[in-house]
Amino acid sequence: MFKLELSDVDLLKNSIPIIAEIIDEGVFKVNKDAISLLMPDRAMVAVVDFKILSTAFDDYKVEGDAALGLNLANLVAILKRVGSKDKMILELDDKSNKLKMTIRGNGVRTFEVPLIETKTEKPPVDQLNFKSKIEMHSDVFDEGIEDADVIGDSVVIESSKDLFKMYSKGEVSSTELAIQEKDRGLVSVKTEGDTRARYPLEYLKKMVKAGKLSKNLMLEFGTDYPMRISFVSLDKMKLSFILAPRVEE
Repeated sequence: MFKLELSDVDLLKNSIPIIAEIIDEGVFKVNKDAISLLMPDRAMVAVVDFKILSTAFDDYKVEGDAALGLNLANLVAILKRVGSKDKMILELDDKSNKLKMTIRGNGVRTFEVPLIETKTEKPPVDQLNFKSKIEMHSDVFDEGIEDADVIGDSVVIESSKDLFKMYSKGEVSSTELAIQEKDRGLVSVKTEGDTRARYPLEYLKKMVKAGKLSKNLMLEFGTDYPMRISFVSLDKMKLSFILAPRVEE
């Protein structure tokens, strides 16, 4: 059982639609500390790691732990009906096995969302060991992704002691973004030797939309190794994505 009241509904309105572009359903876990989601996409190429802390809520009452299997498209459709100045109340109806969402604004509106059965196997993300960690401005990384998308369907990311590069090459065209630590867009570079990996733009174009939530992002990766993109400086919410590399033969 739980009852959660949230005035800052933009936390959900600005994050869930981005997540829904990557996964179509997921299991939200509710405990005394947070609401969290750790879920791979159906192709097992990407993982969403999302959490809203209990401190983000006006009132947070939780009795025991709960797991809510939800269709993300349904959730996004409801969130579109919520105004930024509305207050949202989330409750679990054990009898009907539905999530009750009450919207208080110009009147009181109520939505009931059925819970669904979905896989809950935890991806082994805690076992990842990244060789390179790059903190940079979100808008700079977004520009690099947009440039690469003009050329091909993947982007190569490289890092060395004080240099970060991302580039894409087609049959006749190419593009490259190179940033050193002294440049405005790069905050810090920490790397154990040179690293290089290629990643699919299909996923990255969706993930970088979360840049509107945070000025900076953290890239963690290794040579031909998964990459984690974390949007930093979020005091009420945590959001990161893990993306498998496209390994070249």
